[in-house]
Amino acid sequence: TREYLDDVRYLSNASSGLMGYEIAAAIRQSGHEVVLVSGPVSRQAPEGVQLVSVESTAQMADACRLHFPECDGAIGVAAVCDYRPVNRQAGKLAKTGGKLVLELEETEDILASLGSMKTRQWIMGFALEPEAVGRENALRKLRQKNCDAIVLNHPESIGSPSNRVTVLLPDGSTRLSASGSKADVASQLWAWWLGHLSGTSYMRM
Repeated sequence: TREYLDDVRYLSNASSGLMGYEIAAAIRQSGHEVVLVSGPVSRQAPEGVQLVSVESTAQMADACRLHFPECDGAIGVAAVCDYRPVNRQAGKLAKTGGKLVLELEETEDILASLGSMKTRQWIMGFALEPEAVGRENALRKLRQKNCDAIVLNHPESIGSPSNRVTVLLPDGSTRLSASGSKADVASQLWAWWLGHLSGTSYMRM
């Protein structure tokens, strides 16, 4: 997502969106309907997927809340901006020859918002964490956001065609480790999740 400082400059990150798009493709190829809520990326949505294009984190949150009640579950892969400027400047900020101090505020936590809404649905989150504290932080996020599983990956995956992930469940157990191209990892993740769901009480999956 993008959070604008003025009408031409914004805060963002180097995520390509590839992991999310590959997961959407894997789910669609398995015969399920998919709503893909996407920030601005330079790629085509997978065939047969309903694309909802957004720009800011607030817009993404609104779109997710709109579609979530009609869905069986949600996978939160997007690399959203965690902060936004408190004040957006109209026009273009001009150079003054001095320092510019920005006041930032946290954006909404989309996964936590969906976690508070869920009834029959499941939620799989993603946690991008450094190696040293990754597992601990991912489990904390899983529990705080009321997820049913969380996928731990690492900063080197940003903008890369490959990924290395570990799936954790609320009891702290590791249920899947996968690495390879993002397409391969997406297929492995979805195949494992379908198998996991078959042993749960979630509906229609």
